[in-house]
Amino acid sequence: MKTLQLNAVKRAEYGKKAAKAFRREGMVPCIIYGGGEEVAFAVSAKDLKPLIYSPNSYVVELNIDGKVEKAVMREVQFHPVREQILHIDFYRIQPGKPVAIAIPVRLTGNAEGVKIGGKLALSARKLVVKALEEHLPDELVVDVTPLKVGQTIFVGDLQFENLTFVTPATTAVCAVRVTRASRGAAAQQ
Repeated sequence: MKTLQLNAVKRAEYGKKAAKAFRREGMVPCIIYGGGEEVAFAVSAKDLKPLIYSPNSYVVELNIDGKVEKAVMREVQFHPVREQILHIDFYRIQPGKPVAIAIPVRLTGNAEGVKIGGKLALSARKLVVKALEEHLPDELVVDVTPLKVGQTIFVGDLQFENLTFVTPATTAVCAVRVTRASRGAAAQQ
């Protein structure tokens, strides 16, 4: 899995007033928790752009005043009007313990249903999986070649080594939808 390094400054003050002061300086208040103590820190908003505005998922190496911690992003809070990042929660990765993270889905192949006029629709851009850090993939590759018109691939149909899905098995990943062209092609056969 891809890794992103971020430099952070430990926060001594907490609360609304301190958070607003950090935001005025171009910093985003954050917290890391899990597996021990909670640490409050702040990161530059510019450094967070590749992490937030990306379809990829990352393991984040946080350098908090010289102490390096590995974590995954758990939650991001945005300002409702300005789209400014208000706060980020990180979850600490502990050696030997599985971590849950949303991984992007990539479709490969040319579906049978698309060849006769159906339309391939991706329903889930990311799926939440649980695995040890060393087994986390950059993306989940799903082959859609056998899909016919009207068929769907569900999370329960997917199998990857060393991964368990947190996303419910009944969630649709992708489907080949019926179109006018595919109805016409089916009527002629």
